[in-house]
Amino acid sequence: MNVNPVAFYVFGVPIYWYGVVISLGLILGTAVAFARTEKYGISQDELLNFALVAVPAGVIGARLAFVIINWDSFAGNWRDMINIRLGGLSIHGAILAAIIVCILFSWIRKLNFWTLADICAPALILGQAVGRWGNYFNQEAYGVPTDLPWALYIDGEFRHPIFFYEFAWNLIVFAYLIYISKKVKMPGGIFLRYLIGYSVGRFFIEWLRADTLYWGSLRAGQVMSAIFIVVALVLLLWRKRRFAADRKGEENK
Repeated sequence: MNVNPVAFYVFGVPIYWYGVVISLGLILGTAVAFARTEKYGISQDELLNFALVAVPAGVIGARLAFVIINWDSFAGNWRDMINIRLGGLSIHGAILAAIIVCILFSWIRKLNFWTLADICAPALILGQAVGRWGNYFNQEAYGVPTDLPWALYIDGEFRHPIFFYEFAWNLIVFAYLIYISKKVKMPGGIFLRYLIGYSVGRFFIEWLRADTLYWGSLRAGQVMSAIFIVVALVLLLWRKRRFAADRKGEENK
């Protein structure tokens, strides 16, 4: 299937679908986060200040992680390192960069890190879902050959549409996070479930991916997903125990 990666031209400069789709994901994600501020007691102005720092940091982190993993392809070519219009972003790098920025921003602005993270978690997974369609226009994030009815013709063969699998999974996680937001009272509970939910899906979807990145003989996406799952599970258990202890202490006062 031949797909034109260029959406349109502005004064002769090509604007790629990849950038358009990523931008749409950011806009929709930001709108979701803004709608959640009142429930968590953080103003929209404060969230906007955070977004103005976190979004560019996430893009830088995503590109930096991709370049590091593919260093042999970029070594010495600085221009290609910063050219993201044709793709090449690592979502795990974006998540790590966003977490670091969230920690620093919360400390500087004297906010609760877990609360801010809970506001942003559904926005992040929605942005990721929409952003995956950028892979379609770039004809990347495709899977191994298959004869399933929904296979796409990419790179000379009918293959699993990996980008669509992750799009669908991310929407499921988004709906789940929105649903449990009405029930979970513990700060950090939504964010940590986001890390676990996304990473579980990504881990298994990577098995079908053909254009995956490797660390030696290991799939980089699976390694990072496994790390995220373990760390998030440990933190979730720790947060639950601490939250329960704090509530018990308040009841005994």
